[in-house]
Amino acid sequence: MSEPKRLTLPLDAAAVSQVMVGERVLLSGTLFTARDAVHHYLAGGGTCPCDLRHAVIYHCGPVVVRQGSGWRVTAAGPTTSSREEPYMAALISRYGIRGIIGKGGMGAATRRACQEFGCLYLHAVGGAAQVLADAIREVRGVHLLERFGAPEAMWELRVEEFPAVVTMDAYGASLHDDVLARSRAACAELLGRPAP
Repeated sequence: MSEPKRLTLPLDAAAVSQVMVGERVLLSGTLFTARDAVHHYLAGGGTCPCDLRHAVIYHCGPVVVRQGSGWRVTAAGPTTSSREEPYMAALISRYGIRGIIGKGGMGAATRRACQEFGCLYLHAVGGAAQVLADAIREVRGVHLLERFGAPEAMWELRVEEFPAVVTMDAYGASLHDDVLARSRAACAELLGRPAP
């Protein structure tokens, strides 16, 4: 198995163009968490509290505790990305987002936006919230905390070697679509029917 590629955040177009579906990556730099409330707010015209150009958005509601005058993340597992499918393509276009981290994959609109605007969808391992939190070195800030509460706020996090797998790339490839097609073909073969 090849070594994972190391990517520095925020991502530029050159970095996005050099990774393909199926490749493992290690991310270092700043990323932002965003869940349902933030996606709905931004898609509805809410004011974005931070610069998301070339940013990576992590579909995550981290467990965060006070530590002195700051914060510490104790768990940071991915949430199901498909819930953000109604919003994601528009947000990629509007804000110049270069990467999305989550679990479970996203739909055709997000895949097309990734191809059109140069963005990646990255899969993080579900059930490894504490392991993923170990890659978070610092909470740099929090946005919309008063409006949405801790799990739905936008947390600005500095990460080092955060592990993920590219499952949608900037060339229109989707590992999720590939797995679905192979699964349908295998099911059809088992049932003795033509593949859909």
